[in-house]
Amino acid sequence: MVFRLGIFLVLIVALIVVSIFGLSILNHSKHQAAAPVPTAQVLVAAATLQAGGLLQPADMAGATVPADAVPVGASLDTPANRAALVGAMVRTAITRGAPILDSAVIHPGDHGFLAAVLAPGMRAVTVGVDAISGANGLIWPGDYVDVLLTQTIPGAPGAKSIAAVMVLSDVRVIATGQQVVKDATPGPTPQPPAQTVTLEVTPDQAARCLVASDLGKLSLIVHSAQTQTGKLPPQDMAPAQPVWAGQVSPALANMQPTSSQTSTVHVFQGSPAEQDYSF
Repeated sequence: MVFRLGIFLVLIVALIVVSIFGLSILNHSKHQAAAPVPTAQVLVAAATLQAGGLLQPADMAGATVPADAVPVGASLDTPANRAALVGAMVRTAITRGAPILDSAVIHPGDHGFLAAVLAPGMRAVTVGVDAISGANGLIWPGDYVDVLLTQTIPGAPGAKSIAAVMVLSDVRVIATGQQVVKDATPGPTPQPPAQTVTLEVTPDQAARCLVASDLGKLSLIVHSAQTQTGKLPPQDMAPAQPVWAGQVSPALANMQPTSSQTSTVHVFQGSPAEQDYSF
């Protein structure tokens, strides 16, 4: 009887020891499972990017990867890194979700950037635009735009005093200069800096654009993404007809120039010769 009781006690003690050991292992496993794995956010392609394209903000997305598995040359997803990639040219195609590596892009300002971006036979021309005519900083490299010239005609009547004409149509933006940043602080808003936009044009279009920049104010008109063709108009294309101030403002169109009255005075100088003065 005592022997059986001893065995029973030994079994109970063993069961308790096994239970304690099992709970210890379970708690240790839970502690290990709960330990966070270090991760990092890297910039990846939001869609498949073709070679030769210029990166826009919508082309980039963030992806979470283990911190010890960040690919060499990948950029962390920060506002500064996103801004630095805007306008960069894609050297080789990047599939959707793949990291955007430094070796896969060439940045504006890098040696050979313009030579790599420009199509054969094309030129790069830079024009200055202000915040309003430059779409308030919302024009990105890769957009297609029209260039509109607005000029004041000296000495013309009211209906013909201001004219607007399309100088270039459907040209690609390959770089932008200073980005306009709105001041969110209270008080008067400072005047934003001038903005420069570099366009891909033919030699003839470059000359037209440079002459237009001396004639008046240049504005950019952005094309819809659904209608972008990326094809420049033929050189023998009929020039766009100007839009005059009188066509826009009925008040100017209805203005009639006042008829000038001329008075004539005959001057006699005591000789057959006489002279008329009009004023």
